[in-house]
Parts: sequence; C-alpha cells; structure tokens
Amino acid sequence: MKKTVSLIAFTFFCLLVYGQDNMLCVGSYWSEDEANIVMKKFASEWNDMESWQQRSLRIKKGIIDGMKMDKMPKITGNFNPIIRNTKVMDGYIVENIAIESFPGFFVTGNLYRPSKVDGKYAGILSPHGHMKDKRYTDYIQWRCAALARMGAVVFAYDMVGYAESTQVNHKMPIALLLQTYNSKRVLEYLLSRPDVDPERIGMTGASGGGTQTFVLTAIDDRIKVAAPVVQVSAHFFGGCVCESGMPIHKSADHQTNNVEIAALCAPRPLLLVSDGSDWTRNTPRIEYPYIQRVYALYNAEHKVENVHLPAERHDYGYNKRTALYNFFDHYLDLDAGNIPYAEGYKEDFVTILPPEDLMVFGEESPRPKNTLQGDEAVMAYLKISVN
Repeated sequence: MKKTVSLIAFTFFCLLVYGQDNMLCVGSYWSEDEANIVMKKFASEWNDMESWQQRSLRIKKGIIDGMKMDKMPKITGNFNPIIRNTKVMDGYIVENIAIESFPGFFVTGNLYRPSKVDGKYAGILSPHGHMKDKRYTDYIQWRCAALARMGAVVFAYDMVGYAESTQVNHKMPIALLLQTYNSKRVLEYLLSRPDVDPERIGMTGASGGGTQTFVLTAIDDRIKVAAPVVQVSAHFFGGCVCESGMPIHKSADHQTNNVEIAALCAPRPLLLVSDGSDWTRNTPRIEYPYIQRVYALYNAEHKVENVHLPAERHDYGYNKRTALYNFFDHYLDLDAGNIPYAEGYKEDFVTILPPEDLMVFGEESPRPKNTLQGDEAVMAYLKISVN
C-alpha cells in the first residue's frame, strides 16, 4: 500500500515539476539529469522478485491498455500469405511476401530463409526504423541474408506508412497499435510455418525498429531472444507517434519508461546495442545497470549484454550487426560458421537487390480487392477511437 501511495505521489510530482498535463511521454520527456534521478526512484519501488513482478505486471498492463491492444481483432491463422518472386541466392533464398494482419490490412515485406532444407530453423522478426524505403536498403539486406545463411527464417517487414505499407499514413493516430499488432501477426505467421522452431524466435530492429522490438517482447513471451538497437533510453521515449503517440508509459497510477519496458524481457536473453551520439550514450552507466539488477532477480545476469560503441552514431552499421550475429548465434542456436570470416564477418556474399525486385505488389500483381485504404477506413473497420 505504501508503495502504491508513493507511486501516485511521484506521478503528481512529475505533473507539477515537468509540466506534463496529459498521459503521453513524447520525445525527450525528461532531461538526462532528470532521468538519472527518476531511475533511482524507480529502483526504490522494488527490492525483490515479488515487488518487481508486481511492478512488471502493472507496466505490461499499461502497455496493453494504453495502446488499446484488447480492441484489436482476435484472429488465429488466416494469414492468407501472398509469396512472389522467389530468388535463390548464395546460401539463402529471398521471397516477397504479404500477410493479412486483419481482413483488408496487409503486412508487406521480404522473407529470407536458408537455401538448404534441414529440419527446423530459428524464426526472426526484423522491423525497421524511420525511413521511407528502409526495407530495401543494403544494411537490412546484409543483416537478413546473413541471419538466413546462419540458419534462420527472417521476416523483414515495413513500418506502417512506409515502402509498400501505404494503406495508412505513418503518423496516423493508432500507428503504435497497428505496428505492434502487425509484429504480433508476423510472429504468429513464423510460428505457423513447419520449418520454424517455436522455441527459437528472435526479434531485432534499430531506432523505431528497436522500439517495436522491446514493446512486443515486453507483452509476448513467445519472443525468446531480443536485440533492440540504439533505442533503449531512460530519458527519450521515442519522438514519433508510432512510439509515444499512445499512453503506454503513464497512467493515473503508474509511470515507467523504455528501460523498464525493455527489462520485461527478463529472464530471456536481451542484447542492448548503444552508441555515443544519440539518446543511448548513457546506456553503460544508467540503462544497462538497471536492467542488470532486474536480471539478477532471476539469476540471469549472464543473459543480458550491452555492446556500447562510443565512437559510432545512430544506425545499424557493421559493428552493430556483427555483435548481433554472435548473440543470436549463441542464443538461437544458429551456425555463424556459415558466414565467411577473416578478422571479422564478411557480408560480400550478399547480393543487394533493387527495390523493384523486393516489392510484393505492382501493376502485374495488384493488391487484393478487399484492401482497406486510408486512415479513416482502417479506423472505422477497427472501431477504435483515440479519444
């Protein structure tokens, strides 16, 4: 009871001191100095497994309620996959794919898988950050092809409103909900495949893809290994409506941040990759120690890692990708030996394909007739209001 009163008092304190008059925590909601103090306050709210689990349940409920996940359709199966343009490459296969997230709304992307049929593989969700055509970039193709050659079925899919996900605008009011639901459907599609091992499911993305990674991991235990890259921050909550446009961090009786949301992965393996030029520059000193303390409750300190690259910037560059390769190799039982290595992993076996070769839909392959088009049409179908 005392802790509940204390937390409510702290919420009102934040309202007064930081001038926040609503439940959205947007962008740099706190300064770095404020976040340092707040993290100490959060740490004082729990001191053992029981008190942490009570707090973690409240955080998880806040995410689900805040994004209105319980208002989404309850669908099992019915992916109606559209798979086109299968391309056999050097040790991996690339396919263009769309699955139906809910009737009339499609998740568009590419499926990378090993070229050799050999039992069941790991499954990996690969969301991405903010860029119009990011799925087609060389660094996403390098990462997904490498993971496929290591022994994983990788689904690289579009952020809503970008690349081929043009049924809605990216900054629509429920973008956060749609992206999380899409990720859930991608997860369930991978789990439905006979060539995927349900006990070896990983997820990784950078920036806004990192947000998608730790949000789904927090609320869905079917993600077994997670690697959010350059995004977990104590003071920065995500500057886009797709990250902080719905009240998943704060309610009338709780306040949290992305550090605690990422910590809900415990005791599953978690890799934090941070750099020296963005909101993750303090990770070794602020965010990582807090998450380590959570993992210690489970005697799982060895399952959370931080690769900090102080001389690098905000991206999913080579050193970040290769840190991921080792982490996923270990925890998803992949075979990194399938990637050429000489004082570093070699990605030059990957053929970088042009966007037109990676698109699902086009003049000769149009969208299904039941496609919902426009923000209003999608929200009317879902009967979801943000008010």
